[in-house]
Amino acid sequence: MAGVGDQLEIKFRLNDGSDIGPKTFPAATSIATLKESILAQWPREKENGPRTVKDVKLISAGKILENNRTLNDCRSPLYDIPGSVTTMHVVIQPPSLEKEKKAGDQATQNKCVCVIL
Repeated sequence: MAGVGDQLEIKFRLNDGSDIGPKTFPAATSIATLKESILAQWPREKENGPRTVKDVKLISAGKILENNRTLNDCRSPLYDIPGSVTTMHVVIQPPSLEKEKKAGDQATQNKCVCVIL
C-alpha cells in the first residue's frame, strides 16, 4: 500500500444520486473531518440536510466509517488505483426519536377507555 503522505480523491454520493466533490484529502484526514467538509458543502436547496457531524454516516467499500479513524486506517485496495476517484456514500440519520416518543406519549394520554357495568 502507499504511504501515509498520499492524497486521495474522494466524492460523496448523496441519497438522491447527486455528488459532492470530488475533492482531494490527505490520507491522514480523520473521518470526522470528512463529515465536517460534507456539512460545509451540503447543497442548501436539499431538504433534510444534516445539522451536525453525528447526523452523517459515511459508507465506503460496504463499511460504516468511524469518526476517530483516518482515511489511511479505512483504506481498501481500490484506493491504490492510480488516477481513481473513491466514492463514499453519505447517509443522513433520521430526526431524533424524541419527537416520535413525544407523539407516542400523547397518543397514550389521549386514549379513551370505556367501562360497562
